[in-house]
Amino acid sequence: METEEGEGSELNNSYRFIVKLDGLAMKNKILLILFLFVNHIVDAQQNEIDRIRNIISKQRKDTTEVNAITTLAWLYVFINPDSAIIIAKEARDLAREINYSEAEGNALNALGEASHTTGDFPQALEALFNALRVGREIKNKEIESGSLDFIGITYVDLGEYRQGLNYLYQAKEINDKFSIKNAKLMTGFRLSNIGHAYEKLGKRDSALFFQEQAQIFSHDLPQGPGSALILTRLGVIQADLGNQAQALSYYRQVIQISDVLNLGIAQYRLAELFYTLNQPDSSLHYARLALISNHKSFEKTWMLETSNLLVKLYKEKNTIDSAFHYQEISTTLNNNLFGPEKFHRLQLLAIDEQQKQQKIIQKQKEIQQEKERSENKIKLYALLAIIGIFLLLAITLYRNNRQKQIANIILHEQKKNVESTLSELKSTQSQLIQSEKMASLGELTAGIAHEIQNPLNFVNNFSEVNKELIEEMKSALKSGNKEEAIIIADDIADNEEKINHHGRRADAIVKGMLQHSRTTSSQKEPIDINALADEYLRLSYHGLRARDKLFDAILQTDFDESIGKINVIPQDMGRALLNLFNNAFYAVKEKKQQQSEAYQPIVSVSTRNLNDRIEISVKDNGSGIPQKVLDKIFQPFFTTKPTGQGTGLGLSLAYDIIKAHGGEIKVDTTEGEFVEFVIRLPTIV
Repeated sequence: METEEGEGSELNNSYRFIVKLDGLAMKNKILLILFLFVNHIVDAQQNEIDRIRNIISKQRKDTTEVNAITTLAWLYVFINPDSAIIIAKEARDLAREINYSEAEGNALNALGEASHTTGDFPQALEALFNALRVGREIKNKEIESGSLDFIGITYVDLGEYRQGLNYLYQAKEINDKFSIKNAKLMTGFRLSNIGHAYEKLGKRDSALFFQEQAQIFSHDLPQGPGSALILTRLGVIQADLGNQAQALSYYRQVIQISDVLNLGIAQYRLAELFYTLNQPDSSLHYARLALISNHKSFEKTWMLETSNLLVKLYKEKNTIDSAFHYQEISTTLNNNLFGPEKFHRLQLLAIDEQQKQQKIIQKQKEIQQEKERSENKIKLYALLAIIGIFLLLAITLYRNNRQKQIANIILHEQKKNVESTLSELKSTQSQLIQSEKMASLGELTAGIAHEIQNPLNFVNNFSEVNKELIEEMKSALKSGNKEEAIIIADDIADNEEKINHHGRRADAIVKGMLQHSRTTSSQKEPIDINALADEYLRLSYHGLRARDKLFDAILQTDFDESIGKINVIPQDMGRALLNLFNNAFYAVKEKKQQQSEAYQPIVSVSTRNLNDRIEISVKDNGSGIPQKVLDKIFQPFFTTKPTGQGTGLGLSLAYDIIKAHGGEIKVDTTEGEFVEFVIRLPTIV
């Protein structure tokens, strides 16, 4: 069999070694273990192993021993994954025997990583899912986060990129929320793996963003595998974008700083790049180097990729013997990594995990139902008690009412004298309130019309494009060009999906408008107050912009996600917020007309959780409210707006609605600088 001079012996040894291997050494896991144990491995690896073995040899069967066995398993994941599996299982069994759940979770993570390294994906995922279960049961965020990271990395390496992203984002959420050990190190790897998944999905902008974020997080760490991995992936993205020179620069940086773990990957990427640049000799040179380096670092997936590239290169050089040699290596690796037996085990594992998740969901439903039944009983008893109290109050009130009837006869004549005036006042007030409601409705309608215009434009545009494509497809079919017709049909199908998407979006907006148009039932409902405030803020803004295209303002929001849902009448609360937003936008609009171009209108909304209350703040940087009228602003019919531009009922209505919900509204202002309205509502109303 023909091989290049200088590589034949070593590559033949590599081939014999490949046939014996039963697993896979993935870059992400090895890099992670290298970072966690790099000082021990590089400076005092054998001494550390001897120290741990000395602890284990005493066979005390306690927490010290199981922790030592787990540490030894992690050390062997780096240098001997087969031994690591045996040691990790021993640690897991001992942890279960002494009922040490934390050590069990750590041992299961080590078993999952070692199995992942050998290419036994079913055993890896089974161990990692069990580690995840243990971490959640004992509420150990470090174990839970680590399991989610390893599961995500495993799915990415399996090509299940969206599934991998799901678990990586769960780990990211935990690390963002809690203080996790090695958080900065894990953050860099997690962000890089998220970017890698997006690159595989063809989303280059997202891939580039996350790789750059990973580079920022890894900036303060020593140069090594982490930096090399990120630089390599940045090079891949630049190559995909057509920036070959930038990609070449990244790969050469990796070769300068890399150890054996990443050297082969960088050499393969260089070979791949030179192949696309039509430089076969350079590509062949780096491909041969990459196969040797990847064999030394147990990178069997990269050995598979490299051997496939070598087959292609030798076929193009018409060197059949070498091409056949590397084809044998490729076939052996592919069967070893992704054979039918492992695929079947993965399917069974996925079904089993799905069934476990369904059982957990069912159990949670049963617990919730039992909780609701208990709450209903408590509510029933409370209702009966309230009814009893009301009966006592009714009897007392009836007696008092009999006594007051005599006094009411005296007041009856006085009432007649003011009824006429009161009737006229109520009529005027009703007209003004109706006018205010119609104005609010107009502003809501303008905002919704602005929102619905975009999806309708998309629907119309894609419909016109489809008409043209159909005519082109007819022409292609008439000319017998079936391939062109199929391409056009695919484009039509894509456009139809976009039409359907934007149609559903318009439908959602219309349904939302219908919900707003429903008459309030005065029934309180659990409402996400953050979503309600955000919705009415944007409707108020778009309503004003519909009337004044030149108006522009910065919208700032700061919502406390811990608030959850509170019981309010959504239509009434929305109307109160809308009045505050309308006043804020009116104030900044007026100031903008009076000030120079340097003034930038800003309206901000924020919420805070105060345990037994929640706070909503609406602030603008308009002209403020004069101190002399500050005590009058919540009075009906009082307004500082010019005649014909306001009824003076907006703040009065908002005040009444907030009071009806058991809350309070206050104002803080500095004339010429800002106005801030602060609403405080009880969490149980």
